[in-house]
Amino acid sequence: MLTDCYLPRLGGIEVQVHDLATRLVAAGHDVEVFTATPGDGSAGVARRGTVDVVDGIPVHRLAIPLPRDLPVNPLAPLQLRSQLRRFDVAHIHMGVVSPFATDAAVLTSLLKIPTVMTWHCVLDKAAYAVRALGVVRLWARHGMAMNAVSDIAAAPLRTIVHGPPITVLPNGIDAAAWTVPTRPRPDDEVVRMVSAMRLAPRKRPLPLVEMAVKVRRAAPGKDVRLEILGEGPERPAVERLIARHQAATWITLPGRVTREELKARYAAADIYVSPTILESFGIAALEARTVGLPIVGRAGSGVAEFVADDVNGYLAESDDDMVRCLTSLVIHPGVRVRMRQHNQSVAPAQDWPTVVKLAESEYHRAINSRPLWAATPDLR
Repeated sequence: MLTDCYLPRLGGIEVQVHDLATRLVAAGHDVEVFTATPGDGSAGVARRGTVDVVDGIPVHRLAIPLPRDLPVNPLAPLQLRSQLRRFDVAHIHMGVVSPFATDAAVLTSLLKIPTVMTWHCVLDKAAYAVRALGVVRLWARHGMAMNAVSDIAAAPLRTIVHGPPITVLPNGIDAAAWTVPTRPRPDDEVVRMVSAMRLAPRKRPLPLVEMAVKVRRAAPGKDVRLEILGEGPERPAVERLIARHQAATWITLPGRVTREELKARYAAADIYVSPTILESFGIAALEARTVGLPIVGRAGSGVAEFVADDVNGYLAESDDDMVRCLTSLVIHPGVRVRMRQHNQSVAPAQDWPTVVKLAESEYHRAINSRPLWAATPDLR
């Protein structure tokens, strides 16, 4: 596994790569992680330049001292070169900006190591630069097995690569671990909305607050509340906006919580809100859906991978449409019950056993590919 970001840094890619690695080990594979993310430096764990073990998996931390522990290291390829030759396949994890993963892709191509590349992002405007550079198209044509975590994320790659297949390798979830017993909802006028995100502009916490204020005004007979879980640089701005609307009594920011506490908070809520537009997948929304919550998200985002409109949630075309959908759920408890029952009775398709099989299929696709350079002389 080759990834810019990894634990103890927290985020979607970090957690998903860790979980995939542990599931592959459980399936009998030997997995090691290479990352530019330093360790936490506690309990004797070295921060940089060594190997530590996280949940039984060796993690090679090719980090250098940088402000805020930025996961960037232009010297990493020199350290990687001797290590990678002993592996059957490399699995590279890409975000919008992934210098370590990009360097790793250049290196695995030069070393002719079968490689899988998973895109965890929606390229959006970055697609123009990726297309102009041409290297992604070259990698795909030379046998790199490319995939993305959703059809939404795969779509721009398909236009860039234009030929070799771009498959979908979704994020995974332990459906059994996120299933909670069915229990009666509180018989009161309180409707609890919840969202979990990094408090950053791309995730749109400020528009979420504005939408919640409009929903509360549109349903005056209901005690609408919103809980936004997570931390990030936008927290001060979110706090100021909440104060401006005098909403501190009903919009709360508990911060980052453990998975167990997250599951408990979802179980106590009525609706999950995903305001992000450029959402490649939405693992927090999938977790909430698995607990049973109706999901309200944006059409054209990765949430559409596991939300069917008016079946287990709503897919809105705009923020105003999201307000309409949320208001409808707030004032119609029977619809919430119907959607909750569906989510609790129908398991998501992204359960880990399925995702592991898809990952193994991608590894075999990379190993069995016939790249253009397969018949050329070795010029190293």
